[in-house]
Amino acid sequence: MSTLAQPAASLVQSVDWLAVAPPALTALAALAVLVADLFLPRARKPLLGRVAVAALAASAVLLLPLRHGDHSTFCVPGHPGVCSYTADHFALIVQFLVLGGALLTALLSVTALTDARGRLPEGEYWFLLLSSAAGAALLPAARDLATLIVALEVASLPAFALVGLRHGDARSTDAALKFFLSSVTATAVSLMGVSFVYATTGTLHLTEIAARIQHVDGSLQTLAQTGVVLTLVGFAFKTAAAPFHFWVPDTYVGAPLPIAAYLSVIGKAVGFTGLILVTVVAFPGYSAAWGPALAVLAALTMTVGNVGALRQQPTRTHSAVRLLAWSSVGQAGYLLVPIAAAGYAEDPQTSIGSTVAYALMYAAVNLGAFAVAALVGRSRTRNRVADYRGLYASRPLTALVMAFFLLCLAGLPPGVIGLFAKVVVFSAAVDAGLGWLAVVMAVNVVVALYYYLQWTALLFRAPEGEPVRLRVPAPVTAAIALTAVLAVALSGAPQLVLRFAGGSLF
Repeated sequence: MSTLAQPAASLVQSVDWLAVAPPALTALAALAVLVADLFLPRARKPLLGRVAVAALAASAVLLLPLRHGDHSTFCVPGHPGVCSYTADHFALIVQFLVLGGALLTALLSVTALTDARGRLPEGEYWFLLLSSAAGAALLPAARDLATLIVALEVASLPAFALVGLRHGDARSTDAALKFFLSSVTATAVSLMGVSFVYATTGTLHLTEIAARIQHVDGSLQTLAQTGVVLTLVGFAFKTAAAPFHFWVPDTYVGAPLPIAAYLSVIGKAVGFTGLILVTVVAFPGYSAAWGPALAVLAALTMTVGNVGALRQQPTRTHSAVRLLAWSSVGQAGYLLVPIAAAGYAEDPQTSIGSTVAYALMYAAVNLGAFAVAALVGRSRTRNRVADYRGLYASRPLTALVMAFFLLCLAGLPPGVIGLFAKVVVFSAAVDAGLGWLAVVMAVNVVVALYYYLQWTALLFRAPEGEPVRLRVPAPVTAAIALTAVLAVALSGAPQLVLRFAGGSLF
């Protein structure tokens, strides 16, 4: 009896609850909000937003005890280095980005729900937002393909509902449908690739796959290669890399504005994190294949995104959110450059650090730009680019902050952090011998200057008609102030970003 019981007992392991605390607390808060919504009267529903904001802030604080050393749990018995969840330096940085971005989204959502006047159900909204944030926080610590795919879907499925949650809005429904169909396609392709990889290697753990996939039987080589390609294509969908970007503009415009901000930052962080994990950790032996492929995707994505943004002219009454959507596609191309360079570099972690540094910069300034858009949208419901004309006359400080965000995205002083991030990414391409990609990036940066500077100049032009003055809600003020302080501080000490994102990531 004792001999038979021994193998079962060896499967029992302790769980490092501190390591899983940040995503776990966010998930528990989602359940608590959903249950509380059943009992709270309509007049008390705003309490749910405060609970969500507090839970996201507490989850971010729980990252602090994990700074020293790697925390791993759900490991294979007898193989302590083969685990399903590892809170290492890379995971903590991305979790900080995700939870911080979700917190700013929650601040914007408090005002958006108040202005919606019942068109957005508050309980469901906060439950879905917290659930998606929990999945996004889980993903960077996932170290096997099963956990990776599950976390990806936990982050994505609530986002579909959030995009289409606005009652009676045809654009919202259309946006949710496009987002859903593209994401389901990406998931199906990824699952097919994962099944092929598992069939050839016999494992789902990323480090084990890296060790075994280079030594598979010759008859299984084609199956393994197909699995690698399909897995990468699935994650390319998630990053909105061209030509898989078609859903982005309509989805951002049709979604509630805080959700568009969430997708532009957190959605991209999820996709790029998964892409980094499967390329650098699971498939380093296939870098000769995915390196050139990602380089081509990076060039195509930044070009398509910037050309699309160029078409959003103030004289044609185009949406400011649509311009930010196309801009985010272009920025995704820049984020792909260091990952592609990692396929050529002797030390891929240096290149990955460049992507992480750029993502931190982009998250702060892009969320700030969306926060200003949320403010302008309170008086200009169509939120056109032309509606920003003369913003300096009515709200000087807001206009200056918006101009700073746009200059950061363009990579121009005084937005030093944006310039610094672009130089780091450019250097990664040059160091990897991708001179042609560096040239394409330089051309796209110059192209992007046109629409960023055009929008910036519009802020300071004479307004048409009497400027509209509205009281700025405290949550929107807090979101703008937090992003502005962060962007200014990082512009004053840009080396802090690279130091924070550098070192040994895995």
